[in-house]
Amino acid sequence: MVSRRNFLGRAGAITAAATAATVSKAAMAALPEPVIQTRPDTMPPLVPASGRPYNPVVTLNGWTLPWRMNNGIKEFHLVAEPVVREMTPGFTAHLWGYNGQSPGPTIEVVEGDRVRIFVTNRLPEVTSVHWHGQRLPNGMDGVTGLTQPPIPPGKTFVYEFVARRPGTFMYHPHADEMTQMAMGMMGMWVTHPKAKHPLIDEVQRDFCFLLAGYDIDPGAYTPKIMTMLDFNLWTWNSRVFPGIDPLVVRQMDKVRIRVGNLTMTNHPMHLHGHEFQVTGTDGGPIPKAMRFPEVTTDVAVGQMKQFEFIADEEGDWSFHCHKSHHTMNAMGHGVPTMIGVDHRKVVREITGLIPDYMVMGERGMHDMTEMEMPLPDNTAAMMTGEGPFGAVGMGGMFSVLKVRKDQKPRDYTDPGWYRHPPGTVAYEFTGTLPEPAAAPQGRQGHGAMAPAAAPKSPIEVQVRKPGPGHAGSH
Repeated sequence: MVSRRNFLGRAGAITAAATAATVSKAAMAALPEPVIQTRPDTMPPLVPASGRPYNPVVTLNGWTLPWRMNNGIKEFHLVAEPVVREMTPGFTAHLWGYNGQSPGPTIEVVEGDRVRIFVTNRLPEVTSVHWHGQRLPNGMDGVTGLTQPPIPPGKTFVYEFVARRPGTFMYHPHADEMTQMAMGMMGMWVTHPKAKHPLIDEVQRDFCFLLAGYDIDPGAYTPKIMTMLDFNLWTWNSRVFPGIDPLVVRQMDKVRIRVGNLTMTNHPMHLHGHEFQVTGTDGGPIPKAMRFPEVTTDVAVGQMKQFEFIADEEGDWSFHCHKSHHTMNAMGHGVPTMIGVDHRKVVREITGLIPDYMVMGERGMHDMTEMEMPLPDNTAAMMTGEGPFGAVGMGGMFSVLKVRKDQKPRDYTDPGWYRHPPGTVAYEFTGTLPEPAAAPQGRQGHGAMAPAAAPKSPIEVQVRKPGPGHAGSH
C-alpha cells in the first residue's frame, strides 16, 4: 500500500485528461496520486491528519481511502479496475473493484465537508459512480445517460459536492449495473457528525462492511454475472468464513456495526450473547423513542443499517446471517438430500468400480467439515474453520465477536480463543438417564377442519436412527 506520507508528498504528480461538468479548472490542474491496497487484512483505522477530527471506522477486511486537502476541499482518487480478491486462504476471485480491492476503500468525511472525488476508469467498458443515499446536485448523482455522460475507459471524471448529513452510505456504479455490481464494484461511505449529535452517540469501536453475493463455479475464478437467485458464495466485504476477520472489542466498549446490502436478497443479521438497538439507516439516525432491543435485524436489498450495543459479555460470540444457506461456501444446489438413506449395498458396488467414491449426506452435512476429500483448485471448502473444540461447520457470512476485558483501547489484534472459566462449558453426561417423555398415542393434530381425502390406514414413516459407533459404518 502506498503510505499516507508518500500520498500527500507526491500528490499532484500525475496529470491526466479529464471530463467533468460544474467543476473549476483549478480542480483539474493535478490529480491526487491513487492509493492502492491489495492485502485482504483489516487495516487499522485511519486517524485524520487534516480536516476536522472524528472517530474513524474500522472496515472489516478493508481500509479507508486517504485524501489530500486542497484549498479546504477534501480530494480523493478512486480507480475503477479489475482486481484479484482473496476470498479466503486458498481461494481467489477475479473481480472488478476500486484501488486494488473489492469492495473499494471506505470513504470517511465529516458533515459539512466539501469533497472532490476523481474517478479514473481502467475497466474495459464505461462506468459511473452513484453516491448512494447522499443529498447532492442532480448532475453529481452518477446515473449514466440520465445525470451524466458515461466515463469512457482511460478517462477521469470529477464529482464534487458537500457532505450534507451524517450517516452510513455506500457507492456503486449505475452503468451496466448487472455486470459491474455482480463483479464486485461497491464501497462504503461514512459521514461523521461535525459536532455532538442528539441522535448519534459516541462509540469506542465502529465497524463497517458490505454484503455481496457471487456465483463462482468450483475451480473457476470469475463470477457468473447472469445469475439472479442461485448464488453459491455469500460474503462480507468479498470474504467468506474462515477468511473473515473477527470483530475484536474491549469489554464494556460501546460498539457500532454498520452493514450495507448489495446482494439480491435480504439478510437477517444475528448477534449472539448481546442485545442491540438499530440506531440508523441510510435515511439517517432513528429517533430514540423508536428504538428497541433486538438480537436479529433484517438488512434489505440496497439498504444500510447501523446497530449499537454494550459489549458487556466476555467470550467468542457468533455473528452471522441467519439464513442457513448463507453460512456455507461453494454450495451445490443440485445435491439431493440423502439423510436416512441406507445405501451401504450400492456403495460396495460403486467402490468396486470407483475406489475413491465417498458417501455424502446420509447423516447430515457436518461430516463435510472433517472430510479431506480433494477439491478442484481454487475452491473454498463448503464448511470449514477450526475452533478450539474442533470444526466450526460454518462458512459464508459468519464471523466472531471477540470480547475481552484486558483488550487495550483501540487495539484490534486477535487475542486468540476465549479461556472459559471452570465449569462454564457444556460437557458430556455419563450418568443414568431417565426415560424421555413421549407424545401421547393416538391421532395428533386434528387441524381446523377434516382433510378432503384422508388416508384409509395410518402411514408409517421408516426412520433410520444411528446407533453406537455409527460414525465409521456404511
